[in-house]
Amino acid sequence: MNHASNPNVLKAQNKKIVFIITFIVLFMLSLSFAAVPLYDIFCRVTGFGGTTQVASSAPGSSGHPDINIRFESNTSLSLNWDFFAKSKVLTIPIGEEKTIFYFAKNLSDEPIVGTATFNVTPAKAGQYFMKIDCFCFVEQLLKPGESMNMPVTFFIDPDIYKDENVKEVNEITLSYTFMKSMDQSLIDGNKLWVLIKEKLWVAITTLIT
Repeated sequence: MNHASNPNVLKAQNKKIVFIITFIVLFMLSLSFAAVPLYDIFCRVTGFGGTTQVASSAPGSSGHPDINIRFESNTSLSLNWDFFAKSKVLTIPIGEEKTIFYFAKNLSDEPIVGTATFNVTPAKAGQYFMKIDCFCFVEQLLKPGESMNMPVTFFIDPDIYKDENVKEVNEITLSYTFMKSMDQSLIDGNKLWVLIKEKLWVAITTLIT
């Protein structure tokens, strides 16, 4: 008997193929969704690109000279939002916790999901810029005309004055760039993910029945 023409054998083979394809698709999707968080973790560990560090609390004023912190903002061409820092420059004591706010407003006539990346200049000072609370790498959904204030809580690590390569720095710039998120599924409650699962389920049931 030719097993290749046996309906049961063909069905089993189809099941195996479908499961393999489904696994590959889901694996690739998981990588795409995890790309930004994984990049964020990589930057935090390595300090790549002037990436800041995270902390749970500030040590308090260290007695070192104050430092100027400049806040900048940018938006990509694909994102019709108004986005800016409510404070342009602050002079703060080293080691003291501060909170500033960035403002964003959707100027378009449709809901949009945006996400922000950031960098610190000079890059060598990034490892001493300690964030306690931040909106970066978090998808933000704004409806038409909707606005929001987003806090950034931070302090400058007093160890900056122990680093011979950085201690001469008297001003640090924190810059955020908001862009349109590739994943707009937040608009309709993960509509994109639901649609993908439905298409996969239809393909599976079609091949194994």
